[in-house]
Amino acid sequence: MNVRINLPLSEKDYKILKKGMEVLISGPVYTARDAAHKKIVQILEKKGKLPFPLKGSAIYYTGPSPAPYGKVIGSCGPTTSSRMDPFTPLLLKYGLKVMIGKGERSEEVMNAIRKNNAVYFTTIGGLGALLSSHVIKSSLVAWKELGPEAVYLLELKDFPCFVSII
Repeated sequence: MNVRINLPLSEKDYKILKKGMEVLISGPVYTARDAAHKKIVQILEKKGKLPFPLKGSAIYYTGPSPAPYGKVIGSCGPTTSSRMDPFTPLLLKYGLKVMIGKGERSEEVMNAIRKNNAVYFTTIGGLGALLSSHVIKSSLVAWKELGPEAVYLLELKDFPCFVSII
C-alpha cells in the first residue's frame, strides 16, 4: 500500500515514514545534479545567497531532457545519488530535508541524514519517461548554462518512491 506524502515534508509525515515504505510524493522539488551541487557548495562556503531556499526543501537528482511538444517535461529519471555524497552533508546542515535519487549513499551521508532528521527516497532508474508523467509543472530556477544540470523547480503529483534512509 502506498502512502501519500506532500512536500514540503511536515513533521507529522516524517514521523510515519519507515525504511522500505512505498510513497507517492506530491509537491515542489528542485532538480540538482553534480554541477549544480558544486555551485551550491561554492556559494554556501562564501556565505552567498542561493537562488532557491535549502531550508525544508527537497532535491531530486535528475537532469531532465527537453520537453517534447505538448509535454511539461522530457524524460526525468534519477541519477546515481552517491555522486552527490561529497556535497550532501553541507546541504543537510543548511536545512535540506528530502533527497530523491537512486542507489546507495556513503556512511557519512547516512549519518548526516539521520542527524538532520532528513529522508532519502529512491525511485527506479530506467523509467524516466514514465516518471515524467508525474511532473505537472516545470520551471527553470538557476544556471541555465548548465543545460540539463540546471536547477529546475518541478511540481510532482503522486511521484513513486521508496523510503531508503531515514
